[in-house]
Amino acid sequence: MDARSHPIAVAAEEDMTDTPLLLWVLVWSELVAFGILLVGFLVVGVIQADAFAVARLHLDPLLAGINTLVLLTSGWQAALATRARALLGQRRRALVSAALFGIAFVAIKLFEYSAEVGVAGDLQFGSFFELYFLVTGFHLLHVAFGAFVLLIVAWQPKPGNVALITTLWHVIDLVWIVMFPLVYLA
Repeated sequence: MDARSHPIAVAAEEDMTDTPLLLWVLVWSELVAFGILLVGFLVVGVIQADAFAVARLHLDPLLAGINTLVLLTSGWQAALATRARALLGQRRRALVSAALFGIAFVAIKLFEYSAEVGVAGDLQFGSFFELYFLVTGFHLLHVAFGAFVLLIVAWQPKPGNVALITTLWHVIDLVWIVMFPLVYLA
């Protein structure tokens, strides 16, 4: 009996071939979910253009820009964890660093929310803040959960797990890069 016909080896090989499909299903489901939310935000923004314009004056694009840099730095750290030549310690440090930057993003966003929640109930803003908190809050939950998973993977950074979480982390970055100008700068 050779090693390739051993049931554990076959199962491991099947798991590795299934990972890319699972990864792409997760990636596309995330992109579709956020795409639907952002299209809804844009459509209502066209319908309630004046209310959205006034509501955007209560946002802090500078703070959101800083948060964009924090999230991109996190993505850079996640990318460092995927390097083929990275030693185990380097991989762990990069994943933990990516998670810590993700947690910093969450903290900054919650600080930003604290200033915005006071004006959110004003009827002159139409549906802006309901949609704003829905879209950015959904993203925020993804960042918080992703940071938690990055920490778990850092504990035992197997290449397949590192590739999976870092790819999803980059999708979360990509969503924010699209969301930032649509919500804050449009």
